[in-house]
Amino acid sequence: MRPDSDFSRRKFIKAAGLSVFLPPVLAPVFPGTTANGGESDDSSPDLERIQGVLSQKEPAIWLFTGDSITQGAKHTHGFRSYPEIFAERIRWELKRVRDLVVNTGISGNATSHILGDFDWRVAQFKPAVVSLMIGTNDCARKELTTAVFEQNLAMIVLKIRELGAIPILHTPSPILIQKAPERKTLPDYIPVIRRVAEDKKVILIDNYSHWQTTTDVDVNREWLNDPLHPGARGHQEIARLMFKVVSIFDPQEPTCGGPYYEGEH
Repeated sequence: MRPDSDFSRRKFIKAAGLSVFLPPVLAPVFPGTTANGGESDDSSPDLERIQGVLSQKEPAIWLFTGDSITQGAKHTHGFRSYPEIFAERIRWELKRVRDLVVNTGISGNATSHILGDFDWRVAQFKPAVVSLMIGTNDCARKELTTAVFEQNLAMIVLKIRELGAIPILHTPSPILIQKAPERKTLPDYIPVIRRVAEDKKVILIDNYSHWQTTTDVDVNREWLNDPLHPGARGHQEIARLMFKVVSIFDPQEPTCGGPYYEGEH
């Protein structure tokens, strides 16, 4: 949809049968927030708040945003992206069938895009949890220095918390720098994500570290589809690491790598 189109966002929502204001049942109050989404005196760690979301009867909205990796554009070859694998884990395997998993990742995006479009991409959905993987495009833009990147990332975290939502930050997966020299500074952006997560007490999914320390498989060949983008197997690894960090990993379940075969045929 073009930004200058006569078919406005509001008209689009109306035509699609959606509402900007979601029903109250989809916007429950979580530990650590007040009914209006502001800060409360409860300082429960975010991991405990995640468990609170999972244990409550009311449905929740889980929102994923970021760039092409989160969008799952092209490089999965039709297989599920990590937000889709997460949805399968939550909505089927954990039987939270009324939960919604929303993906607003857009190929080519950087932190500046998410900040500039935050209301449309994040706030309108009234999410309980917001997962963000970003940085692979920031490092290719001269104006988005590590200092600016850190400011943008901290502001996104603040805006997520102002919604009363739980932020989750990801480091992106490593890239083949020799084949993508325009992104040769990506390793400088990884410590920034880790620092913001530590300073702001945000849950961190450190994909970069996981991929770099995995030695029992040829990560570049098996997990990447091109110099920048994870393939189907890479998305599985991102999802499974996320499951482990938020304590919903079960090695017997298919999304976690467990064997699965059903029926005689």
